[in-house]
Amino acid sequence: MALAQMKETRTTTVRIPRLIYDQAKCVVENEKDGSGPVVSMNDLVVYALQAYLKLYRRRQIDQAFSGMAEDVEYQKEASLLSEEFADSDWEALRTGEESLEAEISYATSLSR
Repeated sequence: MALAQMKETRTTTVRIPRLIYDQAKCVVENEKDGSGPVVSMNDLVVYALQAYLKLYRRRQIDQAFSGMAEDVEYQKEASLLSEEFADSDWEALRTGEESLEAEISYATSLSR
């Protein structure tokens, strides 16, 4: 999402350690040719926050799903579902293999 597309913003002050600031400033200077999305220090901070928040949400989702591995009731339900769909899974695999074999046979016949 381009920063110009953000409708509402808030102004805040951020204290950044000097080493991180210098590295960030270097990124901004290198991006001034317009090849990247970063055009200002503000843009860099916003993009970095967006990336961190995306990672944070992903970790929360992963943590929520990790509980399923220890959930006995869920494991039973998953096992039952797996058994119920075993025949259709094998049928889908067989059909896919037959289709692949047909494609290979066709491609081989064209190269002769």
